[in-house]
Amino acid sequence: MRLSYVLDTDVVVAALRSDRGASRQLLLAALNRQFELLLSVPLMLEYEAVLTRPEHLAGSGLTSAEVGRVLDDLAAVAKPVGLEFRWRPRLSDPDDDMVLETAINGRANAIVTFNQRDFAAGMEGFDTAVILPRKALEQIRR
Repeated sequence: MRLSYVLDTDVVVAALRSDRGASRQLLLAALNRQFELLLSVPLMLEYEAVLTRPEHLAGSGLTSAEVGRVLDDLAAVAKPVGLEFRWRPRLSDPDDDMVLETAINGRANAIVTFNQRDFAAGMEGFDTAVILPRKALEQIRR
């Protein structure tokens, strides 16, 4: 069975801001199609809005155009998820609801996030796990 994940925006930010750590390795694994990356249009727009903030551009050392190319590359390997069912509001942060909706509609094995506590509160009744990037990497490498 091929694993499918939705990456929370915080994981993508961490991946671009540091070349070390599980987030970067997970982003590279997505680009190498080692798991099925699930993306919806609202989630991709969220990635773009957050990653092109001045503080994240400065932290990553990338330009807006370079961030755009990374996002284009992710879109090229991702499985698009249509949001047939809306699950809002379910979590305290509306941006987290976008991630949850993508995961549930795409039947993801897990949401990969550093923000586990906020997600855990709204995941009752769903089979989707909420895991850290290093746990996702361990699962991929098995």
